[in-house]
Amino acid sequence: MAKKNEVTVEEKLRALYDLQLIDSRVDEIRNVRGELPLEVEDLENEIEGLEKRLENFNQEVSDFDLQSKEQKNNIEQAKEEFKKYEEKLKNVRNNREYNSIVKEQEYQELEIQLSEKRIKEFSAKKELKEEAIGQLSEKLKERKNHLKAKKGELDEILKETEKEEKLLAKKAGEFQNKIEASLFDAYNKIRSNVKNGLAIVAIERGASGGSFFTIPPQIQMEIASRQKIITDEHSGRILVDPDLAKEEKEKMEAVFSSKK
Repeated sequence: MAKKNEVTVEEKLRALYDLQLIDSRVDEIRNVRGELPLEVEDLENEIEGLEKRLENFNQEVSDFDLQSKEQKNNIEQAKEEFKKYEEKLKNVRNNREYNSIVKEQEYQELEIQLSEKRIKEFSAKKELKEEAIGQLSEKLKERKNHLKAKKGELDEILKETEKEEKLLAKKAGEFQNKIEASLFDAYNKIRSNVKNGLAIVAIERGASGGSFFTIPPQIQMEIASRQKIITDEHSGRILVDPDLAKEEKEKMEAVFSSKK
């Protein structure tokens, strides 16, 4: 087995490019996985809020029932009081007593009317609230089914991607062994400083991949010779020629397909 110091520059460039392809694939996997947990968390929070609202609605319905019961009790008490005053009317001795008792009866009748009005109001409010409960229950059921589906999707992705990530990490280690520590550190530093994580790119139409700055022909020839590591003076990325990039992409596509 060749030692690290016997690895050619071209082999290092190929190893770096392969490593970049693997890291980009891992980034892609983590991006997909990263969105689903957030979706699941959002659904769980939404369901928690809906359940709390449903709990409050059911409590309001119970309160309406309790308040209606209290008003019914008030009606019964008022009727009893009315009967008592009815009996007293039989024994009145003067107009003053009569008028006083009649006023008390009128008051009890008003109490009955007021309680009956309140019962109707509570009944109407209860009916509206029960309708809202029905709609909310349907929405809650739909969100729970959606959550179940999303959790199943996430579990499936985790199951699949975890296996693929482990295999990719193993493959990445093989390429890393062809690169000295200082070059590997430089690669990681470049990756962390660029927004798309591409530390090594191919020349495209005479410019660094993703850049509009033209690379001088002489530099392009040096890159194509694969005799030394060359970086783009504008982006800091490591550069490789299109042919090398094409060859490694085809090779790694076969690797990715076998690991899915």
